[in-house]
Amino acid sequence: MNTDRDEQVREYPFRAPGPLEPAEEWAPLRKGCPVAHVRLPSGDQAVLLTRYDDVRQVLSDPRFTHNLSAEGAARTTANEAGGVFERQEASMLTDADRHQRWRRMIMKSFTVKHISAMQQRIEAMADQLIDDMVKQGPPLDLASALGFPLPVWVICELLGIPGVDRDKLAYWSNTMLSVTQYGQQEIDAAQAEFKAYLTAHIVAKRANPGDDLLSELLAAGDEGQGLSDMELLLTAQGLLVAGHETTSNMIGKMVAMLLSDRRRWEQLLADPSLVRTAVEEVLRFDANAGFGLPRFITEDIEVAGQTLPRGTTVICAMASANRDERTFAEAEEMNLARSPNAHLTFGAGPHSCLGQTLARTELQTVLRVLLRRLPTLALAVPTEALSRRAGLLVGGLEQVLVRW
Repeated sequence: MNTDRDEQVREYPFRAPGPLEPAEEWAPLRKGCPVAHVRLPSGDQAVLLTRYDDVRQVLSDPRFTHNLSAEGAARTTANEAGGVFERQEASMLTDADRHQRWRRMIMKSFTVKHISAMQQRIEAMADQLIDDMVKQGPPLDLASALGFPLPVWVICELLGIPGVDRDKLAYWSNTMLSVTQYGQQEIDAAQAEFKAYLTAHIVAKRANPGDDLLSELLAAGDEGQGLSDMELLLTAQGLLVAGHETTSNMIGKMVAMLLSDRRRWEQLLADPSLVRTAVEEVLRFDANAGFGLPRFITEDIEVAGQTLPRGTTVICAMASANRDERTFAEAEEMNLARSPNAHLTFGAGPHSCLGQTLARTELQTVLRVLLRRLPTLALAVPTEALSRRAGLLVGGLEQVLVRW
């Protein structure tokens, strides 16, 4: 057993040296301190895991929950209900049995077959948005012109939400993902609006069902197999936030990463068959993924030769794990043809992202359409001038200014 322990308490999240660069702390921690003590923005302490095997071990363990409302769990933020992980209602979907029942009910809308059937519609949405970009002309912000609206359209179509106010949706989502960006009063007000909006939508779907996920869940409820009203609300809320926020940010980061070294973009233009593996490598290489996934340890567990006692809050840094030299050859280099590529961007185990097939389809479709429509695409500013979004659990870029 490894008895060498670094008891230094580091402030977390770490600051990165650049918009697309990893935190300088990651590599030294992976090498010499894979179980690191950190202080969160709330002032509470937690343990940070940075190695691939350790992160995968904890995320795959069904005993541990991401519900940080449990007694003794560290808070990510000083706000009483500031983060999406800290809402009391979330416990309804973190109980193992209830969670698996919930996943089984909604997984049919996220199967490869179902998502593949949506692919043509997603491509049409991307083409329409790029038409608008071309009309407007460069330079423009690709994040707001394409990265944000496309996943919103997709997830709203999945949930049967017509003409949602995108700016409101973005604001509501950001408050759910807030670490330091919003105060408690703002968060409470936004969440009340979000809840009221979705409650009214569910009522409307019950009265007038359509061909969408919520209507299917409501129909199952009428047959005595459905979710409670609160579970339906949490499902809609969670899918709207997770289903658009992470993919919206990833589209902007993907384009920035590929254009920051022109050889990458030219490689894809020369061989578009690399789009699938390129998207996987972008997901692995993303150094601006956000806070990481928390887990609350309810039983003693050995990780990296150390015993983590029950009551420990663990932050799994997937973005660091994805650059672990023990798992990935030349981990600090982007290899657009890398295969296999077992990155942990979508988590692992019973709580892995159920929308990962949809996210992959959106990213691959957007990239293919951009390569076809805008082959001369380039960043309109130096890479170092890009600015990271701050104060949220999900990492992103404020703008991705492009020209063509």
